[in-house]
Amino acid sequence: MAPQREWFETDYYKVLGVAQDASEKELTRAYRKLAKQFHPDANPGAEERFKEISAAYDVLGDPQKRKEYDEVRRVGAAGAGFGQAGQGGFNFKVDDLSDLFGGRFRQPSGGTRRRTGTAAAPRRGADLEAELHLSFEEAIEGVVTSVNVRSNAACATCGGSGAKPGTTPVVCPRCGGRGVLDDNQGLFSLSAPCPECHGRGTKITDPCPTCFGTGVQRRERQVKVRIPPGVDDGQRIKVKGRGEAGANGGPAGDLFVVVSVAPHPVFGRHGKDLTITVPVTFPEAALGATITVPSLGKPVHLKVPPGTKTGKTLRVRGRGIEHGGTSGDLLVTIDVVVPTTLSDAQRKAVEALAKASPGSPRAHLEL
Repeated sequence: MAPQREWFETDYYKVLGVAQDASEKELTRAYRKLAKQFHPDANPGAEERFKEISAAYDVLGDPQKRKEYDEVRRVGAAGAGFGQAGQGGFNFKVDDLSDLFGGRFRQPSGGTRRRTGTAAAPRRGADLEAELHLSFEEAIEGVVTSVNVRSNAACATCGGSGAKPGTTPVVCPRCGGRGVLDDNQGLFSLSAPCPECHGRGTKITDPCPTCFGTGVQRRERQVKVRIPPGVDDGQRIKVKGRGEAGANGGPAGDLFVVVSVAPHPVFGRHGKDLTITVPVTFPEAALGATITVPSLGKPVHLKVPPGTKTGKTLRVRGRGIEHGGTSGDLLVTIDVVVPTTLSDAQRKAVEALAKASPGSPRAHLEL
């Protein structure tokens, strides 16, 4: 990925409020906290801050981009090397500088090679995040649903051009469509965005009445999302190209759907394993029994061995959650129920059992 000018101008670590040696988990935790705090739906007017946060995580959340960003920032802080080998591992030529700094530095007209300025480059739209609440069953089985997203999108009236339907933007007369103006500084020529067209290279003489020439409009839209079977609570599902609209013809960002799964009244979950606690009577635990246990499909028959204690977990293979072509297991935890009231017959039976029991189970604790 080519370095962006923003990489030199913005400290993404500072944007997310983390240290430069922060782990991936720390970055993700910081991003989620800030994204929730400054999401435009919860905090109107915080769109720019939300975009800044998303742009920072888009770079730092990708190990390869983060590595490039760290190297570019380090080299930039060292003066970009200026052709001195062995300093920072880079050896730049004049053209390298022009590429690295996004076209801001150019050779003057007397140089052996002149780089022609271009209009503002296409810019990718910001990533968005939405939360989706699912029932336990929907998360297990998978579902196709929609999420509501409020964001900047290409204007429906002008299609994103910013010009009134039936008209087109014209070439900027000041910069001739380049989008930049050069200020000759001798060895280098410093380029700045054209103030008349703001770097676009074109001017809109008849703006769109809906977006007023911006090419985007803020609106709520529904995005169709396919949730795979076995999705876990807190998992992020990426929907490519459904984030913020790009600028200057750039691609749209991505939408990340954070799944929130409601608890089940009977079942629990540990990865692909389904968990359940089943009560059994004292005779069933002492003598052993075959009991019926519910599962996601048909009930299963489970053999409880004689002498089973409370807390023992029995495994039923292949009756858990299907995910990635394989299924987990059903983990059944036994809870031996002690009756709080006894009938006369039950009391006599328990008293008889007590008389027949060989000594105290606490004998090893006596000093």
